Amino acid sequence: MATEVYYYGRGRRKTASARVRLYPGDGKIIVNDRPADRYFGREIDLRRIMEPLVVAGVEGRFDVVAKVEGGGVTGQADAVRHGVARALVAFDPELRPKLREAGLLTRDPRAKERKKPGLKRARKAPQYTKR
Repeated sequence: MATEVYYYGRGRRKTASARVRLYPGDGKIIVNDRPADRYFGREIDLRRIMEPLVVAGVEGRFDVVAKVEGGGVTGQADAVRHGVARALVAFDPELRPKLREAGLLTRDPRAKERKKPGLKRARKAPQYTKR
């Protein structure tokens, strides 16, 4: 498989980063050398990874091979999704408007807010006591 032609995309979400390769194939999804259904336990994560392929109308035409690191399960799934969308644009630039309209090319900027001094968490303050 290493000598085959592939399309590359890098996806990110929170602290997760995914390197995605799309090979012409029959629709297998491999994440960190394991089938995606074994790597991601929840059905929603698998559906989110498939979303760019469904929107582009190419499900079943590509094998997805992803290396993902950092973050949690959902962040990793969204990073793979972002990488798949970018790889599809590398495959066919005319898919860009369709993927952009579905919101699949926009990197989700939301991340964990830092803890502030004097507070318990980013925004939670200690309980107020009058006396």
